[in-house]
Order: sequence, then structure tokens, then C-alpha cells
Amino acid sequence: MSGTLYVVATPIGNLEDITYRAVRILGEVDLIAAEDTRHSRKLLDHYTIRTPLISCHEHNEEQRSAELLERLQSGESLALISDAGTPCIADPGYRLVSRCRQAGLSVVAVPGPSALVAALSIAGLPTDVFRFIGFLPARAHGRRQSLEQLKNEQQTLVCYEAPHRLLACLRDIVAICGAERPLAIGRELTKRHEELFSGTAAEAVDRFAAERVRGELVLLLAPAPQRAPEETVSEALLRLKNETDLSWKEIVKQVAKEFGLPGSEVYRESLALRD
Repeated sequence: MSGTLYVVATPIGNLEDITYRAVRILGEVDLIAAEDTRHSRKLLDHYTIRTPLISCHEHNEEQRSAELLERLQSGESLALISDAGTPCIADPGYRLVSRCRQAGLSVVAVPGPSALVAALSIAGLPTDVFRFIGFLPARAHGRRQSLEQLKNEQQTLVCYEAPHRLLACLRDIVAICGAERPLAIGRELTKRHEELFSGTAAEAVDRFAAERVRGELVLLLAPAPQRAPEETVSEALLRLKNETDLSWKEIVKQVAKEFGLPGSEVYRESLALRD
């Protein structure tokens, strides 16, 4: 019978943030595929886990996946871990998981820490709807383009950022999203020097310009303030009717989404217009 691939979450800082199940699985599998074997060895030594390690990172994942797939098909069970947190979340692993699922192999999640969820839970920003965008582009032009596309999002935005780019990123947020836009920055979460900054974009620039930024960062941007609509529902319905080939049903659906209204309410207004 084929083996199982376990996708195992590991601590993002504090080594005690690991589940009993994760420790057991890591000790029972035949092999652990790790993003950085030297880094992961520290965690395994802490829990006296002697399972062999093999590297699986962004530069060798495509080639390594074929080898690991063969081992799984031969009956071995493997664990996939990243340097910190949950594999495949802005970390290597999805190619291996995808190939395993395509091959009909068992893939099992062993959940645990995730930096983005940890930051969301303590930031005090809306969490009913949020969007994780990974890393913003490293180059200034690409980052500004992305922020222009995201600035009006009506949900909390979460991204990771490198310490040496944080200040430039914050200045772009001030320029594009506004100096008063609320945000939060989690730094070194669960570690000795953990910090959570909460304030406006302008205040964040002042705070992080004062000294060299170090450590792992999670940046959370509050939803854009809601703007008063520039046209009424009736005007929007008529505009779409005159400017598009959409059916009334499609127009009602689009206007309801734009205005955040129940479809039945917009439908009644469309009936009045048609009458």
C-alpha cells in the first residue's frame, strides 16, 4: 500500500508551540522533507526526534517531488515541514502536494501555527473577511502597482514583508492608501522580542524609521473606508442598461454587489424603472 504525506505545521518562534500529534507524526514517519534541514534539525533535536531529513525548497521542489512521490508509492510515509509555520502558505510544498493528490496518494494536514493567523488574532482589525496576499512585489514599481489595485479593498489585507523593505513599503502605503489608514505590524511573533505595532500608516513610518528593523514581519492593512456612492441605484441600473448588453438579471446582480444591497431590493427598483 502507498504511504501518506503529512503536511505538518511547526513553531513560528517558540519551540513549545507544536502539537502532541505533530511531535508523534514527525517521530513515526520514514522521512521528513524540510525547507532547510539545518534549521529543522534544531527543532527535531529539541524533541529528540531522529527521523532522517531531506531538503525540499523552492529551488529543488520540482525535481525532489518526483523522488518523494516514488518513496510514497513504495509504501513509505513522509512529513513535509517548512522553516516555520504551516507548509505551502507562502512557503514551498504545494507542487509536492499537488502531485500527490493527482497520483491519488493520501495527504493529511497536521495543523498548527501560522504567522498570518497569529497576527490577525491579536491585531484588533476586522477578521470576518480578510485577504492574504503573500509578499508584495520587492521592486518599488511593482509594489506601488499592487497597492493601487488593493487600496479600495473592503477587507483586511495581510502580507509578509522583509525587514529591509518595510519602511519603503510603509511610505508607499501612506502615498497610495493615505496617511490615516489604520494598520498593524507583527514582528517576531512568539519570540523573545515579539512586538505588535498598531496605529496609522503615518505613525508606522515614524516608528520604524527611528531604528533598524529586524525580524520576521506580518503587515495588516485595515479595510478601506466606505465611500458614499457617486450615483443612485436607479442611475447605476440605467447606466448599465445603456452601456452594456447585459440582461436585467445580470444588471441587478452587479448593482446589488456594487452597493452591498440585497438583490431583491435592487430587483424591485429595476421593476419600477422598466414600468
